[in-house]
Amino acid sequence: MRRPPSFVEDQVLTSDEAIEYLRISKPTFLKFVHQRKIKAIKIGNGWRVLKSELYRFLGGEGER
Repeated sequence: MRRPPSFVEDQVLTSDEAIEYLRISKPTFLKFVHQRKIKAIKIGNGWRVLKSELYRFLGGEGER
């Protein structure tokens, strides 16, 4: 599998940014996080996820 470009790996996204990037609903995003399909960390009241993790989740499909 191809690796994402290095600039992708360093970007930390909020849950809202991840939801927009993936084009999914908030409940679906939270379901994937709780099922550990998307690796994210809870900070305060929100979640943070690396853009490279979203790339991995999408199967390396590239930028959307």
